[in-house]
Amino acid sequence: MIPVGYMAKRSCKKPEAFGLPNVVDIYSVGSCVNDDFADYINYWKHNGYWLFDSPEVIRAVAQENSIELQGTMLFYYEAHEMEFTKEGWRSFSPEPSFPTHIVLPSCKSLEGFDVVTFSAGNSPECSPLSCNGLAEDLCANSHCLFDSFSEAEAGLISGRFTGGEPGPYRIFAVYSVDWP
Repeated sequence: MIPVGYMAKRSCKKPEAFGLPNVVDIYSVGSCVNDDFADYINYWKHNGYWLFDSPEVIRAVAQENSIELQGTMLFYYEAHEMEFTKEGWRSFSPEPSFPTHIVLPSCKSLEGFDVVTFSAGNSPECSPLSCNGLAEDLCANSHCLFDSFSEAEAGLISGRFTGGEPGPYRIFAVYSVDWP
């Protein structure tokens, strides 16, 4: 797994319409169900993985643009070195026009693994476990994530994500971290 950055999320509670009894909240990387702290891409402070290098960069963006961070959760992400396509696994790299200098967290808590679409090839898009409701058929934990990398990988290889959002797909380790 490679470090790819941080994101602050606003709404992590499970929507009432979700019929997933074991899911308590949504910690997906995609922002379809749990919102990012802002429409951050327009501020052009993200790194080459289209996330943030540190919590301090998120705070600076929020302060410079009068965005309230109260009530957000902070997540740190690592991604599998390869992405999954119809043809199999292939490598990917950060967008070279954006500097990428990720500050590793001093303390992190693994919450699970997410499968995320990247059809445009840059920023995280959908998390089919939550966005497409695939968690109903696949074994998701209380955060609507896989408990292990091998479960996420098996879901991709077996074709369980076919018919959801278009790929390629990347597997993310999702960590919660405290705001410094």
